[in-house]
Parts: sequence; C-alpha cells; structure tokens
Amino acid sequence: MTDDSSRDHVVPGSDEDLETADVRGHDFRGDVDLSSLLESYETTGFQATHLAEAIDVVDRMQEEEATIYLTLTSNIVSSGLREVVAALVRDGYVDVVITTSGSLTEDVIKTAKPFKMGEWDADEVELRERGINRLGNIFVPSDRYVWLEEYLYEFFDDFFAEESIRTPTEFARELGATLEDEDSVLKQAADNDVPVYCPALTDAEVGNFLYYYRQRQDTDSDIGIEILDDYEKLIEDGMLADTTGLIAVGGGVPKHHAIMTNLFRGGADYAVYISTGMEGDGSLSGAPPNEAVSWGKIKDDTETNYAQVEAEATLVFPLLVAEAFYN
Repeated sequence: MTDDSSRDHVVPGSDEDLETADVRGHDFRGDVDLSSLLESYETTGFQATHLAEAIDVVDRMQEEEATIYLTLTSNIVSSGLREVVAALVRDGYVDVVITTSGSLTEDVIKTAKPFKMGEWDADEVELRERGINRLGNIFVPSDRYVWLEEYLYEFFDDFFAEESIRTPTEFARELGATLEDEDSVLKQAADNDVPVYCPALTDAEVGNFLYYYRQRQDTDSDIGIEILDDYEKLIEDGMLADTTGLIAVGGGVPKHHAIMTNLFRGGADYAVYISTGMEGDGSLSGAPPNEAVSWGKIKDDTETNYAQVEAEATLVFPLLVAEAFYN
C-alpha cells in the first residue's frame, strides 16, 4: 500500500492555467483544402508548427517588400525542387539566388537530358560498371556529363572571347541565356535579371571542365574566375536594401554567404531555414537562426523574425512555397 506522498511524485498537481492554444490537428470532415490544412499546422506541434511559423515569416518578408535571398544546395536542383526554384525566379518572388556549382551543372544537364528515378539500395559496383551515378534514389547516367563537357567547351570559347577574367554571376547569367528549357533556374534567372551567385564555382564538374579547358589553351592564357567582385557587389547591394529576408534551403556555403554578407548591413531582417543539419557538431549547416543572431548576421527583433524547419526539403519546401507565395 502506498501513501499520498508517492502519488504526488507520479501525478504532480498544477494550478497553472496555460494561455497558449490547444494542440489540435486538421479536421478532415468536409472538403480538404491545402490552406486550411497548413493553417492547422500552427497547433499540430513539432515540425508542423515550425513550418507554419516559417510561412508566417515569409509572408511578412513579402508584406515589407523585402529583398529576398534564396540559398540552396545542389541536391535541390538534383531533385524535382528544381522546378519549384525556377518558378520562384520566373514569377519574381526572389531577388537573389546563392547556390553551389553542382546546381549550375545539373540545371544545364536537365535542359537536355533528364535525371531518372532509381533506388536507395542499388548495387553500387553494378551501377559503376553501367556508368550510372547515384544521388540518393536518383540515377544520373554518365553520358550526361559527356554531353555537358561538349556543351561547356563551346560556351567557354564565347564566354572568354572578349574578357579573360570573369565572375561567377557573369558565368551563370551568360550560360542561362544560352538555354531554352523554361524549367531551367539559370534561364529564368537570366531572363528575369536575377543574379545567381556561386562562390564555390569550381566545386563540381563545371570546375573540372574549366580546368581542362584552360589546360588546352596557350601557355600564356590567363583565363580565370574572379570571386571578390561578386562578393563586393553582394555586400553593397545588401547594404542598399531597406529590408532583407533569407530563405535557406540546406546549409553550407550558400547559406553562410547570405548571412555573412548581411552582417555588413547589421543583419538580415528575416530568415527561414530548412535543414536536416545537426546543431550539436558546431557546423554552419546545422546552426539555427538564433546562433546567427549572436554573430549579428540576423537582426535581434522584439517580434520573432526567424524560423527553422528541421525537415528534408522535398517534403516541406513545396508546401511553404505554395502557401506563402502562390495562395
């Protein structure tokens, strides 16, 4: 037999009446509407609530006519999110894109040769023998890169014809202007005058082919890519902006390039992160928005001006885009 004191340990009493909203999910009686479903995320809890917060932050970016930076890693373009990013650029919802060299590489390839659905648990040795590269459950046959090399060599001849030292934004803009695929991020960026910054331009096949291309030139050739001019312009344009908002899909260099250059203006006004990175290892990819506040890269506001959704981007980014930009 137990006494009353043991019960207090098991069922502690509380007289506090919480003023927060009740936890409640979507009511599926009647018609199902995407907007009402996402609205219910506010009280669903866990990452659903964070997604609702992210949608609210992006809504406020647009209400204040913020200069919106979209940063993304190359796996976003590898997946079907390429079309989502192209739509945002095409329809004037983002002002600056910051990405990796892999994004440029794969965007160009997809204008001519699609990536194919594959399997996570494929036989890697067999794939290598067949000339197939695996990105998660996406397969990319090696002939795509053979085609890309030929395409870029012709492009390089024109690109370096008048000036031997160029910038990554010039590379992205002029390359995009050669493309015809309406779902191409680079084409839409070139057509709509949206700069695409790629501070690590050599970190993919583009870099490999630039290396080979320069080796084929005369020994006195000084063709190359200058990154500091782009960095300077990104900083100065940010300082001129009245309000800035960041949407970082994934981490790495693109995410940090956006928050670092916003440091020069006293921090970004708004930020939304979508990431699966871990905070515990101290990496930039896993660092949450409040860490950036400590560095002055995101402004400290009395009203919450940032949100982080800890989820894989293909699951949540289309939902955020649909509700925040197209509803």
